[in-house]
Amino acid sequence: MKVAIYGAGGMGTVLGAYISEAGYEIDLINRNKEHVEALNLEGAKIIGKANFTQKVKAILPEEMKEMYDIILLMTKQKYNKEIAESLLPYLKPNSLICTMQNGLPEDSVADVIGKDRTCGCAMSWGATFHGKGVSELTSEANRETLTFSIGKFGNNDQVLFNYIVELLNCMGNVKIEDNFIGARWAKLMINSAFSGISVVTDANFGTITKNKLSSNIALKIIKECIEVAKAANIKIEPLQGKDIVKYLDYKTRIKKWLSLKILPIAMKKHKLIKSSMLRDLKSGNETEIDYINGVVSKYGKQHNIKTPVNDKIIEIVKRIENKELIPSWQNIDYLREFVK
Repeated sequence: MKVAIYGAGGMGTVLGAYISEAGYEIDLINRNKEHVEALNLEGAKIIGKANFTQKVKAILPEEMKEMYDIILLMTKQKYNKEIAESLLPYLKPNSLICTMQNGLPEDSVADVIGKDRTCGCAMSWGATFHGKGVSELTSEANRETLTFSIGKFGNNDQVLFNYIVELLNCMGNVKIEDNFIGARWAKLMINSAFSGISVVTDANFGTITKNKLSSNIALKIIKECIEVAKAANIKIEPLQGKDIVKYLDYKTRIKKWLSLKILPIAMKKHKLIKSSMLRDLKSGNETEIDYINGVVSKYGKQHNIKTPVNDKIIEIVKRIENKELIPSWQNIDYLREFVK
């Protein structure tokens, strides 16, 4: 199979290193010339919760020549339409693009290449891009933590779909989801709660769960996500084997207190993660907030469910993008009104 990771940044470099280490051939495609050069000369250097260097093959987008059976898409999803269109010359009639991004990105890709050539995967681990061939795995390096939830979006080629599962299995535990939208929503819920607050405060997920104010805000965001999903008739799937709705969908003060106690335990293996959107800001780029918290707000409006905390997170992040604010713990004061 001819396979590529398109957008081999933080998480893509880590995944590509694991797949290559297992003996599979895969092209790591990235537009960062220094990163591509370092990957080819010195290999992918994985630091953090895993420490190894792996020989890989990396190319720039303009160096693509062959047609691919499978492309694992790991770019920012705000550019999905343009990227999918640019990949058309490199796809066979039954090729698959697997969206491995945050939010609900499958529609934007399927609009270009069709549902039968689109599948999706939600990843429940994190990595930080350091550049020049270096990527930091920020989640615990075990199969219980390094998880993938994959699902079909159309009538996908079964052989290719199975091969994607085989590749991802090189790194972690892969679950094939019948209710893929529910699996997507589980990851969206966590991203909305922690990635958004991480941008606002410049804090990692562990710090957010340890602080009384920020953990309350995160739980309220999760609660809004659950209520929106209920209204949209979406059954949220377990995340890494845990029924997060059961543990975090509070209705009484006692249940809320228990949920707050569970939150830091649930995020313990991911405590070092910081939102990748912070890197976007440092690079002078807009974030993906519209494709994370923005999805919750959009679904909320469609189903008449109010999402004030998600809405406020979006507002603050937009102000940071416009350079009215900077990511800082002081911004938590803008969210204090939601905690009673």
